[in-house]
Amino acid sequence: MKKFQVVLFSLLIAVCASPVLGETQAQLQKEAKISMKKARSIALKKAPGKISSAELERENGKLIYSFDIKKSGQTGVTEVAVDAISGEVVDVHHETPAKEAAEKKKEATEKSPTKHR
Repeated sequence: MKKFQVVLFSLLIAVCASPVLGETQAQLQKEAKISMKKARSIALKKAPGKISSAELERENGKLIYSFDIKKSGQTGVTEVAVDAISGEVVDVHHETPAKEAAEKKKEATEKSPTKHR
């Protein structure tokens, strides 16, 4: 019985520590059909400026490159989402500094490991 508990506990730790709950960047990059460089070029054509952050992520089931682009003379950022499979621009919207800060805070809590008691 004790051996069973040890095996079960080890399995539980392995599952919690593995990326089963979230995909790794390497896994996402294998799925992407266009490169980050190409997606960056597409995003900058849609919203010229300076990219302040870029990431490959799955959003609402769709694999996308997401870019925050700062334009001189404008507060906040323009977020451009490029489909990582087709290269199509799937979303463009402006975020105020307050909305951008709230989104970063939300993402940080989603990515941080949860504590188990």
